[in-house]
Amino acid sequence: MSKRKHESSDLIILDDDSSSTSSSEVIIETHEKPSCKYGSKCYRKNSEHINQFYHPKQISLSKEALSLKEQNSSGSKKFKVVPAPKQNLIFLTKVHDVPHASEINSTYSLSLKDILEKDKQGFVASAQFNYLHDLEWLLEQYPEENRDKPLTIIHGNSKRTELDLLAEAYSNITLVKAKIESPYGTHHTKMMFLLYKTGLKIVVHTSNLIEADWSQKTQGIWISTLFPKISSESKKPQIAYDSKTKFKNYLLTYLEHYRDEKLNYWMQVIKSHDMTTANVFLIGSCPGRFPSSKKIFGHVRLRKVLSDYLKISSPVEQPDQLVCQFSSIGSLGPSEDKWLCKEFSQSLSSCNNSMSSIITKPILIYPSVEDVFRSFEGPLAGGSLPYSKSVAIKQPYLNNFFHRWRADKTARTRASPHIKTFARYSNDFKKLYWFLLTSANLSKAAWGSFEKNESQYHILSYEIGVLFIPSILNEERDFFDLNGSEPEFLVPYDLPPTKFADKDKPWLVDYLLNI
Repeated sequence: MSKRKHESSDLIILDDDSSSTSSSEVIIETHEKPSCKYGSKCYRKNSEHINQFYHPKQISLSKEALSLKEQNSSGSKKFKVVPAPKQNLIFLTKVHDVPHASEINSTYSLSLKDILEKDKQGFVASAQFNYLHDLEWLLEQYPEENRDKPLTIIHGNSKRTELDLLAEAYSNITLVKAKIESPYGTHHTKMMFLLYKTGLKIVVHTSNLIEADWSQKTQGIWISTLFPKISSESKKPQIAYDSKTKFKNYLLTYLEHYRDEKLNYWMQVIKSHDMTTANVFLIGSCPGRFPSSKKIFGHVRLRKVLSDYLKISSPVEQPDQLVCQFSSIGSLGPSEDKWLCKEFSQSLSSCNNSMSSIITKPILIYPSVEDVFRSFEGPLAGGSLPYSKSVAIKQPYLNNFFHRWRADKTARTRASPHIKTFARYSNDFKKLYWFLLTSANLSKAAWGSFEKNESQYHILSYEIGVLFIPSILNEERDFFDLNGSEPEFLVPYDLPPTKFADKDKPWLVDYLLNI
């Protein structure tokens, strides 16, 4: 079995040499030419281009897949548009093929161009933290007058790639290579710094910097307010310019762990801006082994914040619901009580009420095979859902936790999810106690795991997310009200989640063979 990176995937596609496939598997021919970045949608007809680049042929689908494809095209469904999110809450990315796209997408969705076009006249410089980068496409998203402004790209490529070659042609681009200690770790953080003459914006999101991630997938975005620059005449200490969530201090702590002098410029920029309006907590991960007393990264960080700030009191007879929604799954151990329903669930169940019990059976939202086939992208959407058979067969207990990807209220059931969210709800799903939008999938590499009798924890990857706690936005509220026609928070999927039926199977990336 060989490994190769797929353009639209966050992780590695496994190329299985076996010729046998199940009824739902898809076979795509192998090729040696570099892939055309426009894939099967390429409109170029000249022979030189066609001979130089590989263009995928129409996918050969099984009878089951063809049946699902026919169901996809049998009329469109009308969706009720949910209200626009309030300031500083999440947005979704625009999806090209959403029915009634102009109405739904304009309500609460943004493209990368939308983000970069705003305040373009006062734009100074930017930084892009990410996993996958299509540099030429990325530059096209910036307003033309800002494409030569300083751009720092933070990546985790261990070897010299096309990104390095292209960056050398631009004098305004600086590359920062994140230090990754393990071959199983990645630089998975998705964040932007946008500097203007009038202030600084921080954007945390879930999309790779490639066209496919911003066009037909469900993705999440959080955009800060414009943080103003601190007056040079100010005599106040730095702490006076941080929020009650200690957003600024944590962001600096996170950047320090890159241990790269090229980021000193951005650290000084952050120090020079007033971030008192930041009303979210940053939940980050950085590679390393940390003593359990140092609660700064991974699920240990989330546990600490929830224990300190979350006000909650749930009756024992109606336990709350933990919902974990993601696009990839790592190796979680041979049984549910090794990590998922033990240390991870304990962290997600934390609050400042010592009488509240641990929620040991989280709901896991992950696409089924049917969900992927019915998506706008069809089975190719599965390239960004890299849960492999070799991992799945070692943890069959997860099948008891899986729920379908359903997002009719946001018109994104067929927009395959690359968004990652974690949340706690009341038993009837009418109250939302906290919500985390993050780059982290369901894996120990992203969240960390305890070692040495819980005296330390080990993390392999870089991740970042924003945590919303209602009382931080409004001291009088302990939850976001989801009841009624105007919910107080934009939940990207439908509630209550739909549990897998007996016939449902989780999507495995092995259904895409020999790419």
